[in-house]
Amino acid sequence: MLHQAGKYIIIIAVVLLIIGLILFFFGNKMHWLFNLPGDIKIEKKNFRFYFPLVTMFILSILRVKEPKV
Repeated sequence: MLHQAGKYIIIIAVVLLIIGLILFFFGNKMHWLFNLPGDIKIEKKNFRFYFPLVTMFILSILRVKEPKV
């Protein structure tokens, strides 16, 4: 059981590393991703709230189906 959990932790770490590298190197070219119409943005003097509603919806549609083990 712990062996399987270790595999999942390593897979999650690799996926996060890849996402981090993509955002680091190509983040300035993907500014449109989190500025879609329908994303909720509230900015005040000392307060900033952002809820990427449409972005989350699109990313959930595009997510890759995981293989069954």
